[in-house]
Amino acid sequence: MTIESLLSAARADTGNAAALEALASHALAHQQEHQALGVVEEGAKRHKSNARLWQWLALLQRAADDRVSALDSFARAAALAPLDASIAKGLAQTRLEAGLPAVDAFAKARQLAPNDGDIVLGVTAALFSEGQAETAISILAGNVGANPLWLFGHRDLVQLRWMMGEGQAAFASLRSAISTNPESEALWAQLVHALMQAGLNDDALSVITEGRKTMGDTPRFAVNEAVIRSDAGDRVGAAHLFEGFSDGDDATVAVRIIRHHLRYEEVDAAAKLVHRWIGRPGEALVWPYASLCWRLLGDARADWLEGEAALVRVFDIADKLPPLEHLADLLRRLHVARSQHLDQSVRGGTQTDGALFARIEPEIRHLRAAIAVAVAEYLAALPERDAGHPTIGPRRDQPVRFAGSWSVRLAGKGFHANHVHPAGWISSALYVALPEHRPEDGPNAGWLTLGSPEAGLGLHMPPTRLIEPKPGRLVMFPSTMWHGTLPFEAGERLTIAFDVAPPMAEV
Repeated sequence: MTIESLLSAARADTGNAAALEALASHALAHQQEHQALGVVEEGAKRHKSNARLWQWLALLQRAADDRVSALDSFARAAALAPLDASIAKGLAQTRLEAGLPAVDAFAKARQLAPNDGDIVLGVTAALFSEGQAETAISILAGNVGANPLWLFGHRDLVQLRWMMGEGQAAFASLRSAISTNPESEALWAQLVHALMQAGLNDDALSVITEGRKTMGDTPRFAVNEAVIRSDAGDRVGAAHLFEGFSDGDDATVAVRIIRHHLRYEEVDAAAKLVHRWIGRPGEALVWPYASLCWRLLGDARADWLEGEAALVRVFDIADKLPPLEHLADLLRRLHVARSQHLDQSVRGGTQTDGALFARIEPEIRHLRAAIAVAVAEYLAALPERDAGHPTIGPRRDQPVRFAGSWSVRLAGKGFHANHVHPAGWISSALYVALPEHRPEDGPNAGWLTLGSPEAGLGLHMPPTRLIEPKPGRLVMFPSTMWHGTLPFEAGERLTIAFDVAPPMAEV
């Protein structure tokens, strides 16, 4: 079925609620919510006592980033079906995303579905957002203790504890779960991965050694040990471990092998593996390394990939934003963590949780609208589509969709380590508040760097672009492009960032 045929069926028989549900379901699955919204809304009003149609409408509105309308539709559905757990859960989740108090709403949903793990995660996220981190940790720890094989629960509990500055205690739930379930390879792998994210590689090696006593030598132990040994300078040991893997089966393993080759100046080998993956599912993970290989080899494709001027754009939009001082005050209230995320690039600062642009404060809605205009301008100025290019190739005929949005608050000497966003299409930095330049600051203190790889690769490649930060300045660039920041000596650096989601491929 196509969206056109489903729209025709729903319009032809306005009394057929099933046709409206089929339309809504298809639209959500294919990112076509904007095409279905009007018809489903009319249908919900016609079938005003049909809770399921109001729920479908709410889901479409939420997907379209209209959470004000989604909240109203979910509330109508909940009033019609107060015992429906899925509706209660959707209402609670939308309240959380919108920045509204959601603890009570999740508690109601939990009464209806006490064994739904997503609801437990929602409760803890709501508590954390409302400044009750200790309660959130306590609830999640209790649930993980009762369900020691619940990997998503461990993931969020480790993250919460790390963000609240608990250090090694952040990993206690995983260690405890392994002690009672030593046969679970997934638990061992998750603990190893979490320790590696925290930079505790010696601890991760110790866990791998202990895990092998129970599990034997599994592929996940081997690849993680290879990564750790490569990082630590054990070129031969890492290479021996990597030899046990096919670099053509799994893009995540291929990237680890590419990184090893680059770290030890085996650029030709890295480039060959990059070439093998371009054009295949998983290539998004490889493109950042294609840039490095081609630059190191003097390959003209480096300029094709990142040299087009329209790929990096600067927009000074302070006059189109809410007053920056008001926006800064709002953002500061959202920075409730005490430490950085385990898996992010922030060093010496904090990052907000959840999707910033989903919030419904007037300042955030104003901000999102201004950014959507700038994104549309960026996309309109890109060159004619080139099907093989990760940034210029995708279609541009769909509404802008954000894959993530957040704020970062850096203190003195804080910075972003060089990194990429392979899950995005276009990435960004919007400067809200900056410290005054001090005599002890370098000439480029706080500037955005583009093109310099992660320091751990040891390549020492200079940036291809340096961009000066200014309050109200928005910078956009390909998500596959390496980027980071230079630190200020002191003071607060408050920014907003987002990723534009890759559009769904044409069918």
